[in-house]
Amino acid sequence: MKMVFESNRGLLACCVLLLVVIVGGDSLAAEKQNCTYSITMETTCTRGAETSNHISLRFGDTNSNDILVRHLNSKHLRKLDPLEPVVLDDIPRKPFQACMVDQFQVKAQCVESPICYLYLKLTGEDDWRPGFAQVQVLEGSHFSSDYFYFRRYLPRHVWHGLDVCDKEVTPFGIKYKRKIFVK
Repeated sequence: MKMVFESNRGLLACCVLLLVVIVGGDSLAAEKQNCTYSITMETTCTRGAETSNHISLRFGDTNSNDILVRHLNSKHLRKLDPLEPVVLDDIPRKPFQACMVDQFQVKAQCVESPICYLYLKLTGEDDWRPGFAQVQVLEGSHFSSDYFYFRRYLPRHVWHGLDVCDKEVTPFGIKYKRKIFVK
């Protein structure tokens, strides 16, 4: 009789442990929530730097949290003064004009470490010359990116950007691992 009671207690303990794991797993899945990102992008003052093409953006962290924003143009929030970060208008206007700083807002999955890569993709026929880009995580500023500087015309229909995530110091300098995007 004592042996049956102990095996039932062991079975009960296993069931309670399984229940804790299941409930804990649901809370872990619930932690993968969405965050709000504020993206600031400058278009240089060079003649012909502006564009009306579609711009896509891809950024992420070292933990392979890749965030893809197609048609960033539609997420336009406002224009900022390039010399002082003061809002010039709250009326939606055409983004990516020469000598302007634009701000966009995007909701996507949260990153788990600081943003360390950012790529842009230009789709269309005219050129665009971005100056800098920065991504701020509104729910956790310690995950925000540094400035990514471009200051050159982007090639069309390919991802072009900077990645400071995976780097290795070699006797010949710093070696960066290359990301390959198929989308």
